[in-house]
Amino acid sequence: MNDETEVQVVEFGLADEVFAVPVKMVREILDYAPPSHVPNGPSHFLGLTDVRGQGVPTVDFRRRLGLPSVEPTLATRILILDVELEDRVLTLGVVIDKVLSVSSFETAKLEKAPDIGVQWDSDYITAVLRRDDGFVLIIDVVRIFTNEGTSMLAGFDWAA
Repeated sequence: MNDETEVQVVEFGLADEVFAVPVKMVREILDYAPPSHVPNGPSHFLGLTDVRGQGVPTVDFRRRLGLPSVEPTLATRILILDVELEDRVLTLGVVIDKVLSVSSFETAKLEKAPDIGVQWDSDYITAVLRRDDGFVLIIDVVRIFTNEGTSMLAGFDWAA
């Protein structure tokens, strides 16, 4: 497997949408347990999740994208992500509806985020993969969860 011709991702579902993050960012996948509440955080911040003695900030991915929150189910998971920033690695828990699979895609099949003719908040989409049953949106976690303008993925041309 060549990093320049393939990308390996964890696919997950939110409502009817399929998203993906690069496997190299995913430290682990946990069964859902309610995070410990921390007051006065942003609306998408749920609190801290204990990961082997470390308090990991945990966010509701639905809320962060402007979707309504839902009650956790048996399929709800927390992705523990290691997000590389310029000056540090941010460990973050991300609550998602369900994990679908770990997949490899040829980078040549990835498309850039679509231009729909008006401005919309698509900066968080790194690439799109077209499938017979719909699309997989590969997301840029740095852009979604931080104020950083750059990403560890920004220098890679997904649609080359």
